[in-house]
Amino acid sequence: MNSIQHTRNERSRATRRRFLSLTAAGALAGVATAGRGRAQETRTIELGGKIAGWQGRAPESIAGEENPTLDLETGVDYRITWTNLDGMGHNFALVDGNGAVVERTEVMSEQGATQTLEFTAREAMAEYICEPHRSSMRGSVRFGSDGSASATTTNSSESAVPTGPTIGLERVVGGFEVPTDMALLPGENRRVVVDLPGVAYLNEGTELREEPFLDVRDRLAELTGERGLLGLAPHPNFAKNRRFYVRYSAPLADDAPDEFSHTEILAEFEATPDGTSARPDSERILLEVDEPRKVHNGGAVAFGPDGYLYASYGDGGGPRDAGAGHADDWYERNRGGNGQDVTENLLGSILRIDVDSRDGDKAYGIPDDNPLVGKEGLDEHYAWGFRNPWRMGFSDGELYVADVGQNRYEEIDRVVKGGNYGWNVREGTHCYGTESLSDMPKNCPSRTPTDVRGGEPLREPVVEYPHARDGETIGISVIGGYLYDGSIDALDGKFVFGDYSKEGEPRASLFAATPTRKGLWEFEQLQVEGAEGGVVEGYLIAIARDADGELYALTSAGDLGGSVNRITATGTTGTATAGTTNATATEATAMTGPRTEAATANDDATGTTATGETTTSGAATAPEATANESGGANGTAASSETGGTETSGDGAGFGVLAALAGIGGLAARRLRR
Repeated sequence: MNSIQHTRNERSRATRRRFLSLTAAGALAGVATAGRGRAQETRTIELGGKIAGWQGRAPESIAGEENPTLDLETGVDYRITWTNLDGMGHNFALVDGNGAVVERTEVMSEQGATQTLEFTAREAMAEYICEPHRSSMRGSVRFGSDGSASATTTNSSESAVPTGPTIGLERVVGGFEVPTDMALLPGENRRVVVDLPGVAYLNEGTELREEPFLDVRDRLAELTGERGLLGLAPHPNFAKNRRFYVRYSAPLADDAPDEFSHTEILAEFEATPDGTSARPDSERILLEVDEPRKVHNGGAVAFGPDGYLYASYGDGGGPRDAGAGHADDWYERNRGGNGQDVTENLLGSILRIDVDSRDGDKAYGIPDDNPLVGKEGLDEHYAWGFRNPWRMGFSDGELYVADVGQNRYEEIDRVVKGGNYGWNVREGTHCYGTESLSDMPKNCPSRTPTDVRGGEPLREPVVEYPHARDGETIGISVIGGYLYDGSIDALDGKFVFGDYSKEGEPRASLFAATPTRKGLWEFEQLQVEGAEGGVVEGYLIAIARDADGELYALTSAGDLGGSVNRITATGTTGTATAGTTNATATEATAMTGPRTEAATANDDATGTTATGETTTSGAATAPEATANESGGANGTAASSETGGTETSGDGAGFGVLAALAGIGGLAARRLRR
């Protein structure tokens, strides 16, 4: 995550470029050789690329048009140069009428960088697409005209998501880097706000205590990827036992595989008698989970109404839920992965443990009714089949998990004991294939085989949305979410959730879905009063809830900065109940010590690479950017192999935290789809 400057004119400069830690260098594309060697003019077409669609630039006939039709002549040489407009992972590919790739570049995620593909036109070419965002970035190819390019596609006049009620955002407290969680302590208006760089602070009413509630900075792994202080949950009996539980990313354990990234720690701490800070020597480590990659760690912790502790773990990162640190599973068509395996490790799952007892040599107990007790599999599992369950929470006794998607779809799951939520057989309600982004399977299993846990169903989400629809971006990494039970009339009974970012910028979204017992829930986009386009003017990191049922948007960067913002009523949404407002005045409380704001890292370095006849130029990748690792709210969350060549990293559905770089002054380091 980035050292953050909270001003509008800075927000698009650096953060978007580092939003995905995908491969930024240009690479070899299949280049046609037919027709080469004869003297002819190479015709040039220029495009811009962003999730919402391709933007025509040249020739003049396509300038300003979205997903223009390209008129080509058979046997003529063309040079297509495109510019990455949003810092997301895109490539350019020409496909035939069956969707098979004819020519392609590799995925490029550097904002402002360009790629050039040279090819000889042939009639097999039917469309051009971005493979990671095929649903929105696609246009037609036409032969038999005068050889110029012309625009024929138009957008629907309807919004991709219906417009919902207008709400306000009232800042409670600010000055954080990336607030990942907020937990309630006994007493009036006592909240602990968790900051990713490793410090949690106690917020009492309108004041933020200067002395940290918890400081684990000296226990953290290097702050890259999605590593850091990820979640905190007080014990249900905190008032008496003063115990609370945290998730954080520690350096790789000595007995872990050398090629792994780090070790995720689930630990218990005890607070001082007055409950204002943790006793640093009170740590009791409950669970250590070795992580193959820096991303897809999950990190949410919450106590359920049953008194047990629930903890979320992602699939371990890496493309397609496959590779080192990923188990084989029952679905032979796809490689991987941890989401469908419950025997080799605890990744891709929601775990449930009893912190008030011990089972054998474990530092915790296993509830007797956990679904795999007495069966094949690790007893800690409660539900599985997740990609990156970044945030989760209980509403009306039910557990809701926001699972960050891969390239195409985001989802929210209503989780039941023993539920399998499909990854990586499915992405949301849709079949997923690990071999090619341009050839997703049309059919896939709806349940496991009978010899795999009796043929359990692959459960569908209650909310699903694509990254873009009708040329308009919806989001890239889902952030959830609670059933609303506060004072805003228009939200009563709605499930409020959001998305990390619209297009990689610090401009997020809030949504409200209408629950039903069957099928996908319809939802609307809430409009933030006074914000351009009604968006949340920052990255949305998490949604929190207080004892009155009021909800809070935890944000980072942008105009809102690292802050906790209460969702409030406006004149059109109902009147907030008096006495529930916990917000301060409009200015954030200034933070001291380690959380003073640092300058944004310089992103002006440029570089150029060329392999074969595909070239890429643009800003150099940040030092921690590695192939096939991203962080996608949402946010953010997909990589694919096509013809044996890796074409993307973890895609726009990255694990949310990796979108911001250089937390706490550690510049150029890496919460997407």
